[in-house]
Amino acid sequence: MSLLEQIALADERGLAASGLACLDRCLPPTGRGDPEPLRPLWASCENGADWVARLAGVREALECDAPEGEAPRGTGPEGGGDTGSVAARVRALLAAAPADFEAEPLRAWSDACSLLALDVHREFDLPSAGGAELLRRCRAGGTEGVGPLVSGELRRQIDILDVLAETAGTVGSGAGLLRVLDLSTEGQRVLRAVMSRRARSRA
Repeated sequence: MSLLEQIALADERGLAASGLACLDRCLPPTGRGDPEPLRPLWASCENGADWVARLAGVREALECDAPEGEAPRGTGPEGGGDTGSVAARVRALLAAAPADFEAEPLRAWSDACSLLALDVHREFDLPSAGGAELLRRCRAGGTEGVGPLVSGELRRQIDILDVLAETAGTVGSGAGLLRVLDLSTEGQRVLRAVMSRRARSRA
Protein backbone atom coordinates (compact mmCIF):
# COMPACT_ATOMS: atom_id res chain seq x y z
CA MET A 1 0.00 0.00 0.00
CA SER A 2 1.36 3.41 -0.93
CA LEU A 3 1.79 6.25 1.55
CA LEU A 4 -1.07 8.18 -0.05
CA GLU A 5 -3.36 5.16 0.29
CA GLN A 6 -2.44 4.81 3.96
CA ILE A 7 -3.19 8.47 4.65
CA ALA A 8 -6.55 8.09 2.89
CA LEU A 9 -7.51 5.17 5.18
CA ALA A 10 -6.15 6.46 8.50
CA ASP A 11 -8.41 7.46 11.40
CA GLU A 12 -8.19 10.59 13.53
CA ARG A 13 -5.57 9.11 15.85
CA GLY A 14 -3.41 7.94 12.97
CA LEU A 15 -3.66 11.23 11.13
CA ALA A 16 -2.90 13.40 14.14
CA ALA A 17 0.03 11.27 15.34
CA SER A 18 1.58 10.75 11.90
CA GLY A 19 1.28 14.44 11.03
CA LEU A 20 2.75 15.51 14.36
CA ALA A 21 5.59 12.99 13.98
CA CYS A 22 6.49 14.50 10.60
CA LEU A 23 6.76 17.98 12.11
CA ASP A 24 8.58 16.70 15.20
CA ARG A 25 11.28 15.11 13.03
CA CYS A 26 11.84 18.26 11.00
CA LEU A 27 11.90 20.90 13.73
CA PRO A 28 15.51 21.94 14.46
CA PRO A 29 16.56 22.11 18.13
CA THR A 30 16.05 25.43 19.91
CA GLY A 31 19.64 25.43 21.10
CA ARG A 32 18.60 26.25 24.66
CA GLY A 33 18.44 22.72 26.06
CA ASP A 34 14.64 22.93 26.35
CA PRO A 35 12.44 19.85 26.15
CA GLU A 36 11.17 19.04 22.66
CA PRO A 37 8.49 21.71 22.15
CA LEU A 38 5.97 19.53 20.28
CA ARG A 39 5.87 16.76 22.86
CA PRO A 40 2.83 18.09 24.79
CA LEU A 41 0.69 17.41 21.72
CA TRP A 42 1.47 13.68 21.75
CA ALA A 43 -0.75 13.24 24.80
CA SER A 44 -3.75 14.46 22.76
CA CYS A 45 -3.24 12.15 19.77
CA GLU A 46 -4.95 9.14 21.35
CA ASN A 47 -8.45 10.63 21.48
CA GLY A 48 -8.16 14.40 20.94
CA ALA A 49 -8.38 15.28 24.65
CA ASP A 50 -7.13 18.87 25.20
CA TRP A 51 -6.03 19.03 21.55
CA VAL A 52 -7.00 22.70 21.14
CA ALA A 53 -5.38 23.85 24.40
CA ARG A 54 -2.19 21.90 23.81
CA LEU A 55 -2.02 23.08 20.21
CA ALA A 56 -2.29 26.70 21.34
CA GLY A 57 0.47 26.17 23.92
CA VAL A 58 2.82 24.62 21.36
CA ARG A 59 2.17 27.43 18.88
CA GLU A 60 2.92 30.05 21.52
CA ALA A 61 6.14 28.32 22.59
CA LEU A 62 7.41 28.09 19.02
CA GLU A 63 6.51 31.69 18.21
CA CYS A 64 8.66 32.76 21.16
CA ASP A 65 11.57 30.94 19.52
CA ALA A 66 11.03 32.56 16.12
CA PRO A 67 13.55 35.24 15.09
CA GLU A 68 12.03 38.72 15.09
CA GLY A 69 10.64 39.69 11.69
CA GLU A 70 10.96 36.19 10.28
CA ALA A 71 8.67 35.50 7.33
CA PRO A 72 7.67 31.81 7.10
CA ARG A 73 8.61 30.07 3.89
CA GLY A 74 6.07 28.07 1.95
CA THR A 75 5.39 24.44 2.80
CA GLY A 76 5.97 23.11 -0.71
CA PRO A 77 9.09 22.18 -2.65
CA GLU A 78 10.11 25.80 -3.08
CA GLY A 79 11.15 26.04 0.61
CA GLY A 80 14.56 26.91 1.94
CA GLY A 81 17.12 24.22 2.72
CA ASP A 82 18.50 25.75 5.92
CA THR A 83 17.44 25.20 9.52
CA GLY A 84 15.83 28.64 9.86
CA SER A 85 13.50 28.15 6.92
CA VAL A 86 12.69 24.60 8.06
CA ALA A 87 11.63 25.87 11.49
CA ALA A 88 9.48 28.55 9.86
CA ARG A 89 7.76 25.98 7.67
CA VAL A 90 7.01 23.77 10.68
CA ARG A 91 5.52 26.75 12.52
CA ALA A 92 3.39 27.57 9.48
CA LEU A 93 1.91 24.08 9.43
CA LEU A 94 1.28 24.13 13.17
CA ALA A 95 -0.57 27.41 12.66
CA ALA A 96 -2.68 25.64 10.03
CA ALA A 97 -3.47 22.61 12.23
CA PRO A 98 -7.24 22.08 12.53
CA ALA A 99 -8.94 22.79 15.84
CA ASP A 100 -11.46 20.00 15.13
CA PHE A 101 -10.08 16.56 16.00
CA GLU A 102 -11.95 14.96 13.11
CA ALA A 103 -10.81 12.80 10.23
CA GLU A 104 -11.26 15.04 7.22
CA PRO A 105 -9.59 18.24 8.44
CA LEU A 106 -6.85 16.14 10.05
CA ARG A 107 -6.38 14.20 6.80
CA ALA A 108 -5.62 17.35 4.82
CA TRP A 109 -3.26 18.56 7.54
CA SER A 110 -1.48 15.22 7.91
CA ASP A 111 -1.03 15.03 4.14
CA ALA A 112 0.60 18.48 4.16
CA CYS A 113 2.86 17.45 7.07
CA SER A 114 3.91 14.33 5.16
CA LEU A 115 4.77 16.37 2.10
CA LEU A 116 6.75 18.91 4.11
CA ALA A 117 8.80 16.21 5.85
CA LEU A 118 9.68 14.54 2.55
CA ASP A 119 10.53 17.89 0.98
CA VAL A 120 12.81 18.87 3.86
CA HIS A 121 14.62 15.55 3.53
CA ARG A 122 14.89 16.12 -0.23
CA GLU A 123 16.51 19.52 0.34
CA PHE A 124 19.17 18.00 2.61
CA ASP A 125 19.57 14.88 0.46
CA LEU A 126 22.08 14.21 -2.25
CA PRO A 127 21.41 16.38 -5.32
CA SER A 128 18.38 15.03 -7.17
CA ALA A 129 16.08 16.32 -9.86
CA GLY A 130 12.32 16.13 -9.83
CA GLY A 131 11.13 18.39 -7.03
CA ALA A 132 7.37 18.18 -6.60
CA GLU A 133 7.04 15.44 -9.22
CA LEU A 134 9.60 13.27 -7.39
CA LEU A 135 7.69 13.61 -4.13
CA ARG A 136 4.37 12.88 -5.85
CA ARG A 137 5.78 9.69 -7.35
CA CYS A 138 7.36 8.41 -4.15
CA ARG A 139 4.20 9.03 -2.11
CA ALA A 140 2.24 7.13 -4.77
CA GLY A 141 4.63 4.17 -4.57
CA GLY A 142 7.43 4.92 -7.05
CA THR A 143 10.94 5.23 -5.64
CA GLU A 144 13.07 5.55 -8.77
CA GLY A 145 15.53 8.43 -8.50
CA VAL A 146 14.80 8.98 -4.78
CA GLY A 147 17.82 9.86 -2.59
CA PRO A 148 18.68 8.01 0.64
CA LEU A 149 17.24 10.61 3.01
CA VAL A 150 13.92 10.79 1.18
CA SER A 151 13.81 6.99 0.88
CA GLY A 152 14.40 6.62 4.62
CA GLU A 153 11.74 9.21 5.46
CA LEU A 154 9.24 7.53 3.14
CA ARG A 155 9.79 4.16 4.85
CA ARG A 156 9.51 5.83 8.25
CA GLN A 157 6.16 7.45 7.40
CA ILE A 158 4.81 4.14 6.10
CA ASP A 159 6.04 2.25 9.19
CA ILE A 160 4.46 4.83 11.50
CA LEU A 161 1.09 4.59 9.79
CA ASP A 162 1.33 0.78 9.89
CA VAL A 163 1.94 0.83 13.66
CA LEU A 164 -0.94 3.24 14.23
CA ALA A 165 -3.33 1.19 12.08
CA GLU A 166 -2.37 -2.07 13.81
CA THR A 167 -2.90 -0.66 17.31
CA ALA A 168 -6.04 1.41 16.64
CA GLY A 169 -8.79 0.62 19.14
CA THR A 170 -6.69 -1.95 21.01
CA VAL A 171 -5.51 -2.16 24.60
CA GLY A 172 -2.02 -1.57 23.23
CA SER A 173 -2.88 1.71 21.53
CA GLY A 174 -0.83 3.72 24.02
CA ALA A 175 2.15 1.47 23.42
CA GLY A 176 1.61 2.02 19.70
CA LEU A 177 1.98 5.76 20.16
CA LEU A 178 5.17 5.23 22.15
CA ARG A 179 6.54 3.08 19.32
CA VAL A 180 5.70 5.86 16.86
CA LEU A 181 7.50 8.38 19.07
CA ASP A 182 10.57 6.12 19.13
CA LEU A 183 10.54 5.79 15.33
CA SER A 184 10.16 9.53 14.92
CA THR A 185 12.93 10.32 17.40
CA GLU A 186 15.28 8.02 15.51
CA GLY A 187 14.48 9.88 12.28
CA GLN A 188 14.88 13.22 14.05
CA ARG A 189 18.44 12.31 15.07
CA VAL A 190 19.33 11.40 11.49
CA LEU A 191 17.97 14.64 10.02
CA ARG A 192 19.46 16.86 12.73
CA ALA A 193 22.87 15.30 12.14
CA VAL A 194 22.58 16.12 8.44
CA MET A 195 21.40 19.66 9.20
CA SER A 196 24.36 20.14 11.56
CA ARG A 197 26.85 18.98 8.96
CA ARG A 198 25.31 21.31 6.38
CA ALA A 199 25.50 24.26 8.78
CA ARG A 200 29.18 23.53 9.59
CA SER A 201 30.04 23.29 5.90
CA ARG A 202 28.48 26.73 5.30
CA ALA A 203 30.27 28.33 8.27
